[in-house]
Amino acid sequence: MNIQKKAQKGFTLIELMIVIAIVGILAAIALPAYQDYVVRAKMSEAMVALAEAKTTVTEYVASTGTVPTDVTKFACDPSVDGNMCADREGDILEKVTITTAGDLVFIVAEVYESVWSGGSKTPGDVGYFQLIGTKASSNATMTWQCGSGKGIDGATDPVDPKYLPANCR
Repeated sequence: MNIQKKAQKGFTLIELMIVIAIVGILAAIALPAYQDYVVRAKMSEAMVALAEAKTTVTEYVASTGTVPTDVTKFACDPSVDGNMCADREGDILEKVTITTAGDLVFIVAEVYESVWSGGSKTPGDVGYFQLIGTKASSNATMTWQCGSGKGIDGATDPVDPKYLPANCR
């Protein structure tokens, strides 16, 4: 009598559990990185708003050679909310403000904290992201720095630097 043994095919329970554990570990590492990536992508809306205001200011300084003391020169309406230039009221950005002090220009974006906290959007519950422009004393050029900042009203609640674009960290 000739009995042939067939080799079993498939995976053992232990092998399957090891694969599931490895996938779980990889997911635990990848999920926080993905969530930070999503927040940084949302922060690009604030960067675009700041860049728009930066262009306006830079063009004004290049054409006149001076930084104006009156924000209405930047097409802002100070009667609306101090020196607010753009009420952006959206899911990410509340508003953009511009102030000047001598040869310095401060452009501040107010970003809802719900962007990175995951909570609900609450007016006034914001973090500040800013560009600071400095007019060169020798000519009509501007140099800009960006980063977390403080609001026009002196409130200090900066955006966590890890959520800022790479050139602002």
